Amino acid sequence: MALYQLYEWNHAMLAPFRAVADATKAFYENPLNPVSRTSMGRTAAAMAELFERSTRIYAKPEFGLDETFVDGRRVPVVDKPVWERPFARLLHFERDLPGARKADPRILVVAPMSGHYATLLRGTVEAMLPYADVYITDWEDARKVPLSAGAFSLDDYVDYVVEMLRFLGPDTHVVAVCQPAVPVLMAVARMSEWDDPATPASMTLMGGPIDTRVNPTAVNRLAQENGIDWFRNNVIMKVPFPQPGFMREVYPGFLQLSGFMSMNLDRHLIAHKDFFWHLVKDDGDGADKHRAFYDEYLAVMDLTAEFYLQTVEEVFIRHSLPKGEILHHGERVDLKAIRKTALMTVEGENDDISGVGQTEAAHTLCANIPDDMRVHWLQPKVGHYGVFNGSRFRAEICPRIIDFALTHGQAGKAARQRRAESQAAAPAKATAVAKPTAPAKSKPAAAVKPAVAAKPAVAAKPARKRTPKKAAAPSSRSKA
Repeated sequence: MALYQLYEWNHAMLAPFRAVADATKAFYENPLNPVSRTSMGRTAAAMAELFERSTRIYAKPEFGLDETFVDGRRVPVVDKPVWERPFARLLHFERDLPGARKADPRILVVAPMSGHYATLLRGTVEAMLPYADVYITDWEDARKVPLSAGAFSLDDYVDYVVEMLRFLGPDTHVVAVCQPAVPVLMAVARMSEWDDPATPASMTLMGGPIDTRVNPTAVNRLAQENGIDWFRNNVIMKVPFPQPGFMREVYPGFLQLSGFMSMNLDRHLIAHKDFFWHLVKDDGDGADKHRAFYDEYLAVMDLTAEFYLQTVEEVFIRHSLPKGEILHHGERVDLKAIRKTALMTVEGENDDISGVGQTEAAHTLCANIPDDMRVHWLQPKVGHYGVFNGSRFRAEICPRIIDFALTHGQAGKAARQRRAESQAAAPAKATAVAKPTAPAKSKPAAAVKPAVAAKPAVAAKPARKRTPKKAAAPSSRSKA
């Protein structure tokens, strides 16, 4: 706790200096001050802002998605909590749509609990809003949850996902981004075992660590090489006073942020240098882009120790999920129980967090899902972030997710059933006629239209059933 307490004291100690920096910035940016239009004034204001932004603790950002376009029409959007527990809320992005309009697919986006807030998926939600009824998990900062609320482990994470799916009801589609791929897959498997009526119609796993033995990345190797005791002794701390979660064991957000930034420290230093010169040169666009990115990137949250350690041990060290050994409340999770939930996996060609093939491994593990209910998509020219955000996500990945949900929802299944019945009835009618005649022209069965009119989704080839490859013998540096 000593390091965490020192961090809090340091932030409190710098508070008066940040106040002076704010006052200095306001003074030199005041349009009534003639110095504000000089290079000296802009330099002083830039130095003050850079100091304040470099020493503050960033608050949880807002989604800020106040409107979207549906059917070419601008409609307001309100995000409001509809379900709440101590460690999470379920947010619904409610669109003001006409009551007579055909319902869009209901999608639950499970955000990662990996240090950043759910607002990291703002672009994901924004791209889906025109075509889907979107819900998202809004995880709570562990240091704000008092000890009286109890622990939160990987088992509890799975329980939360199950409860949310039951709250939303049947014909829900779940999308897991990065880390949640594992607990979401576990939750769907458990619901399938129980024959739960709220079992989702489809699940989409995006850049998730399903089997980290495949193409291990630097992140995977770190866990494998250090072992669980190293993490327990070096990154787990107790929340200091006066936070609401005082004495709760957590993996602190500031420690995670240090790790994130150290991976590309030179890039971050250059970005802050460029930000300073944007301010001096009065380049408002460049400065605004920097603020928008780092307001999100530098806002981090604490994770409960039990959840973090259990995830590291089971997913990255023991590989319990692909080995069929992972447990949920002491009971083995059977992924082969998944039969009625369609599976889509998405990976980025240049992903350096979850290597190519780690998410696709879910198809091998879920062996009893029919071939016509599974799809794998490898997105060229994107890294981990590009799997769920950016221009290629909006243009190529999101339309495929929406199309997949439409295809495997109740409406899509009903349309396919009608087509099958129509095709089966056609030969019977032909044999009943004594004299062959030319078939009458009839209107084709109503097909499910692609959700995105701008660029229809191209159906990827269904993943073939594969037999698991034999794992390579571990070397002196075991792969994660």
